[in-house]
Amino acid sequence: MTITVTAPALKTEGAKAFLARAVQPVWIGGDWRVLSETFDSHDPATGGLLTRLSRAGQDEADEAVAAATRALSAPDWAQMLPAARQALLWRIADLIEAHADELAELECLDQGKTYATARFGELNGAIAQFRYYVGYATKLGGQTITPSIGYAPEGKQVMAYTRREPVGVVAAIVPWNSPLLMAAMKLAPALCAGCTVILKPAEETSLTAVRLCELLEEAGVPAGVVNLLTGFGHEVGEALGTHSGVAKVAFTGSTEIGRHLLGSAQGNLKKLTLELGGKSPAIVLEDADLALAVPGVARGIFGNSGQVCVAASRVYVHRKIYDAFAEGFAKAAGALRLGHGLAPGSDLGPLINPAHAARVAGMVEAGRQEGAEVLAGGQGNAEHPAFYRPTVLAHVTPDMALMREEIFGPVTTLTPFDHADEVIAMANDTEYGLAASVWTESLSSAHRLSAAVRAGTVWVNCHSYFSPELPKGGMKTSGWGVENGAQGLDNYLENKTVCMVI
Repeated sequence: MTITVTAPALKTEGAKAFLARAVQPVWIGGDWRVLSETFDSHDPATGGLLTRLSRAGQDEADEAVAAATRALSAPDWAQMLPAARQALLWRIADLIEAHADELAELECLDQGKTYATARFGELNGAIAQFRYYVGYATKLGGQTITPSIGYAPEGKQVMAYTRREPVGVVAAIVPWNSPLLMAAMKLAPALCAGCTVILKPAEETSLTAVRLCELLEEAGVPAGVVNLLTGFGHEVGEALGTHSGVAKVAFTGSTEIGRHLLGSAQGNLKKLTLELGGKSPAIVLEDADLALAVPGVARGIFGNSGQVCVAASRVYVHRKIYDAFAEGFAKAAGALRLGHGLAPGSDLGPLINPAHAARVAGMVEAGRQEGAEVLAGGQGNAEHPAFYRPTVLAHVTPDMALMREEIFGPVTTLTPFDHADEVIAMANDTEYGLAASVWTESLSSAHRLSAAVRAGTVWVNCHSYFSPELPKGGMKTSGWGVENGAQGLDNYLENKTVCMVI
């Protein structure tokens, strides 16, 4: 297995200048500051040092919360006209677009994904987030209400109306698999609503968060409205999760950490939006178009090297087409080329680090020992330990960890079924409920299975399709609340009722 891990020379001067810094700063109250404690950022493909980042902790969390609290009521933010806020969001989108190539290069180096995935998936998605919420910035009014119960003194009348107000200081905690997109998915609605934000990127992938905040400053975001703290989850992330000055936590990550945040939120009853783990099924019916389904499901599991919360990690195929699907799917997996995300011709990059690749390999090996058959892949690379081949497994039973636990790697299972009721039961046999896909030419089958599968999103004849208009959330242990769309914006707003006797 040949893997090209040497990255071509960077093309953008912005990325070169960014990486030339000795240490990346935090951003608190409008001030950029390099901290005395630092940590390293590595290229997952090569293991080489990219740069160092400031390591924030409790003290910086306290400062950032104080700065965000002051900014929340400062005239330049609290009294900003809706049209001005709209223009600010548009400037942010324009600046991200202008620097998209630079940001994509940094994302490839830091996270490992291919340039095409970073530039045309993640960057375009981030730009779309801000441009979508631009439209809402001038439309956040309440409503007038005529109460049905009259109690006003003679000669007086009751007047009532509602206001929509920002929820307050938001801790936006983003994961390492799509760091820039996840940051935009939280920042855009929060800023549209008038909240202030403390952005805490994953310690593995903080580079684009730093550069994004520089662009926010350039766009004219007032001091303290957005603050950036880089550091470790168990330190600064924990400090934000338990801080009494934080009104809301918006988190994307593991179900384990989501449960922990639930406990941390009890002190001041923080509002939470949690997008957590998944074990998403892809259901391929007898009438599915295999020319569409085979590559579509492959993209659904192997995109970003399987490090996607909605990855199609369980594939159920009707028995009548199982052999044909399995043959084509294994061939598609075997044809994918591994390499550095910036190297031409790479279809998949590395996993986030060698330790994670070893965990994925361990789960596959445990499945082998329990009787799983490897149809494709099933191997890492000793010379380049962060890489793992796209893997397809058969003869996996429902009790195996491969079927029950989130792998978060380029590994999926194939299971045949005979009847719709059978596959619905298998698809729902999980603690998760984040997403699913159904592959069929029958509209009635598409509607039936979409209704029956317990998942926050069900795609038909596609997988991992996202757009900022579409609410995105999970059922069961896959999360609380939604992101995207009008519902996603509602999570950053409080409703206030005003009742007057006049």
